[in-house]
Amino acid sequence: MRALLLSDIHSNLEALEACLAAAPAHDLVVNLGDIVGYGASPNEVIDRSRALGKFFVRGNHDKAVCGLIDIKDFNPVAALASSWTRNQLTEENLEWLRSLPQGPLEVEGLTNTQFVHGSPIHEDEYVVNVGDAMAPLMVSPITITFFGHTHLQGSFTLNGDHVEGIHPTYKTVGQIESSQFPLKNNLRYLVNPGSVGQPRDGDWRAGFAVYDSDSRIVAFYRVPYNLRVAQDRILAADLPPRLATRLAAGR
Repeated sequence: MRALLLSDIHSNLEALEACLAAAPAHDLVVNLGDIVGYGASPNEVIDRSRALGKFFVRGNHDKAVCGLIDIKDFNPVAALASSWTRNQLTEENLEWLRSLPQGPLEVEGLTNTQFVHGSPIHEDEYVVNVGDAMAPLMVSPITITFFGHTHLQGSFTLNGDHVEGIHPTYKTVGQIESSQFPLKNNLRYLVNPGSVGQPRDGDWRAGFAVYDSDSRIVAFYRVPYNLRVAQDRILAADLPPRLATRLAAGR
């Protein structure tokens, strides 16, 4: 089975469409949360995401926008974007966000695999480095965990009591590229497909991944998209200009 893994779209319609256009054939789509927030196309991104399938976990921005958590813990720019998004969404889409499940999520046909937003321990926990990854890898009995939240494409591997982190490497900054990462049978993994709409690793291109459960290979992808249109939408919506400029820096 081949699963297309999307995470942290953050209302960036142009990035989402570019990822879908570049994605290879797949059997299902799993969305790891933060569908909304920051970007200027929340209704369009929700509608497009809902049309792709039924497998979702909620993100912290999804919860903030629909009122499940207080935005007071967000930084001022994120809080302003969440308030703006809440005012833009249709009532149907707000209710849909409220109904999204908390991870971990398991999908029939993908054995020993789970999907979360932040971590198997807590849905809003950040797993950024090997220190962060140790406890989730040790505690969870599931071999493969796909997660988002950090906007950092890559993986952490537990081998005995040692954790190793890797990030895929690419040759360009403006073309469609992929990087293959085979998973071994006797190890545990935390794998982040990267952020579709708000990469934070210095590469502006949209990120996603495809997991082939038969070959046990994760293919990471980076895809250029119409950055200027996404930025213009943000500026036209009177959202903070920082949300537009940082897209080009991948930060």
